Amino acid sequence: MVVLGSGTSNGGCSLLHAAGLGYGASLALDLPVKVRLLDKEPRKELDDPDGLLEQVIVAWKNAGLSLPEGDLFWSVKSSIPPRQGLKSSSAISVAAMKALCEASETQLENYQIVDLAAAAQLSAGVSITGSYDDSWAALEGGWKLVDINAEDAASGLLLESPGPPSDDWNVIIVCRGDREKRPELDDFRYHQQAFSQALNALQEGNDLVALTWNGRGVIGALNDPTGRKMTNDAFVNGARAAGISGSGSAIVIFVPAISYQSIERIKKWYNKFDDVELIETKVVNADFASTDE
Repeated sequence: MVVLGSGTSNGGCSLLHAAGLGYGASLALDLPVKVRLLDKEPRKELDDPDGLLEQVIVAWKNAGLSLPEGDLFWSVKSSIPPRQGLKSSSAISVAAMKALCEASETQLENYQIVDLAAAAQLSAGVSITGSYDDSWAALEGGWKLVDINAEDAASGLLLESPGPPSDDWNVIIVCRGDREKRPELDDFRYHQQAFSQALNALQEGNDLVALTWNGRGVIGALNDPTGRKMTNDAFVNGARAAGISGSGSAIVIFVPAISYQSIERIKKWYNKFDDVELIETKVVNADFASTDE
């Protein structure tokens, strides 16, 4: 078995759901993904129920890019719980595009990778917006505010930030299992006030305030009273920010890294719930100087 190419990326959490106002932002988290392109079928069966990686190939070919010769197979190693709003589809799409670049010796700009990843996710039906913001976070770290109605990923970029300093914050993710349903665009219409608050916070550089306001809007769109209660529990126990990510169902909580007692109290609290898994991680800060080189 020959590895033709490989690519890496990371997951993230929502600061502004793009379905709310047509603007989106996601913050990169240290939830690593590695995708390999192989010339033979791997021993481990590929788990790709939505056919996302098939659509990655379709998007690549539709862009007029050449594929390596022969049969192609995928291998995915991901630390992101799927279908919980933690950007697993974007991370896999981005890493797969990077693997194709390596395998075919193709040089693409980052915005081109984001455009291809968006096309694949829309075709696979795993995104209702293209998830441009998620793919940027998976690719470069930090967060970018994007206009999802722009002509392409490059022209849609409005603001960017390295994100809150990784050393300053502990991130606790409350994984509640697969989302029960994927919301429709109309579900977000009646909660624009919360999303507007999140957008204002991003424009003022208050990314964690944005995370909290966005989570309130998503809770409304999902009609998730349990999520509302569990998010409020985080603040009672010492969190500085908390909100549902993506279209659910995971809750992302930020706690100051120096607040050891609050961190332990929050973990103890959520460990009382049945069918809940906790993940501790950190922000992946962007290094824009290196991406500009």
